[in-house]
Amino acid sequence: QVQLVESGGGQVQAGGSLRLSCAASGRTAFTTMGWFRQAPGKEREFVGAINWNGLSTRYAESVKGRFTISRDNANGLVYLQMNNLKSDDTAVYYCAADRRPRGTVVPITADSYNYWGQGTQVTVSS
Repeated sequence: QVQLVESGGGQVQAGGSLRLSCAASGRTAFTTMGWFRQAPGKEREFVGAINWNGLSTRYAESVKGRFTISRDNANGLVYLQMNNLKSDDTAVYYCAADRRPRGTVVPITADSYNYWGQGTQVTVSS
């Protein structure tokens, strides 16, 4: 089992930055960690993900160059640094974990992830 708790959400003006954190507990070795988001009235969408050792990452086109994922395996933490935020980034952000060994492969579909956090709200005002 893996438990995930997100934090760091809030309200920020367009152009600002936020850093989301995901605290993972339980059996987290070799897990791929992903971030997804869901805006009101929209489907959950992939934001970015990082493989178990941090050497492989993938991002949605909409956030490339603005968002960065990193992880601290020693402390069971995953981060999503979000810069130059836009109103379109407003959503509930979810941390997700995939415990299946994938090496350098980083899945981008929600059904690839076994465990989910409760989400944290990010609101970007223009």
